[in-house]
Amino acid sequence: MSESFSLAEQQARDEMVRLGASFFQRSYATGSAGNLLATPTGSCLGELQGDRLAKVTPDGEWLSGGKPSKEIAFHRALYLNNPDHKAVVHLHSHYLTALSCLQGLDPDNCIRPFTPYVVIRVGDVPVVPYYKPGDQRLAEDLAQLAPRYRAFLLANHGPVVVGKSLREAADNTEELEETARLIFTLGDRAIPYFNDAEVAELRSR
Repeated sequence: MSESFSLAEQQARDEMVRLGASFFQRSYATGSAGNLLATPTGSCLGELQGDRLAKVTPDGEWLSGGKPSKEIAFHRALYLNNPDHKAVVHLHSHYLTALSCLQGLDPDNCIRPFTPYVVIRVGDVPVVPYYKPGDQRLAEDLAQLAPRYRAFLLANHGPVVVGKSLREAADNTEELEETARLIFTLGDRAIPYFNDAEVAELRSR
């Protein structure tokens, strides 16, 4: 017998399935890599089933659905340390993952501002040191950063982006991925980066 859900929960589950399929179809996610909120471990974002999504308590207790991803700890850390964080998108998207593998990134902000919408929508993107997937230190570092940031780049791993809704987190993830794509497209060409006053004006919006 299948579990019944409230209308709001069913709509949230349906949205997660739609967005997961959209990411997969556009190659933002491959195989079983990445997770939204807390999709079941080993699940392909292109093949999510609404009634099989993992459901856990704020304390991490598994209530129903598939077994939660081993990365549930860092999702919880983001939720518990900033009440504005209502959704988490973690992908292994091509360009942001490539960026995460570069040496010499600014640990406080790995994307130096040169387009307006990353500044407006996301802000600074700190780099989290490499830890193996599921390592508790990843959750600990994100817990410290959660109050101040809306996006993070996990070294040698990929992006983590939060939002006040799953749609917002997804949109912001796509904005970051396209910016990373621009970085590799531009290569070593001269870029007119924004100065402090220009960044401040964008942030004031």
